[in-house]
Amino acid sequence: MAIRVVRLGTPRTPDEGLRLGTVRRPPRGVRKADWGRRDYFDVWVPELAPSEELRAWALAEPLTPGRWTSYRRRYLAQMRRPEAQRLIGLLVAFSSQTNFSVGCYCEDASHCHRSLLRTLLTEQGATIADGDSGHILGQAGVTQPEQP
Repeated sequence: MAIRVVRLGTPRTPDEGLRLGTVRRPPRGVRKADWGRRDYFDVWVPELAPSEELRAWALAEPLTPGRWTSYRRRYLAQMRRPEAQRLIGLLVAFSSQTNFSVGCYCEDASHCHRSLLRTLLTEQGATIADGDSGHILGQAGVTQPEQP
């Protein structure tokens, strides 16, 4: 049982399970009834996405190394809030019981909040699997090197 971290809108793997959209906005031009069928997400969880203010700031200019550092610091601060911590704890607990995935739309996962969320989940003890192969990358109680 594990969490996969995926790009929303990409084809699902056979045993991926429920897909959670950790995005601030639903997909444009897609009816709510079609979100799951079109491989976006089954459940929308905007509380684990960057705030609208931070999202807009990140998209306003190219994400240089300095801007990425600022974005990272600001997103991690948002995820330290009690409501985000409760959701992260819930996902960590579920990761030992069932397969599911979390994701967002960004093409480059290395400069996206989903890479930061993956690290937070791993640090809290979640079992993390590779989005494509399903191989376990991080597991409760086992320290793994940070993924880009």
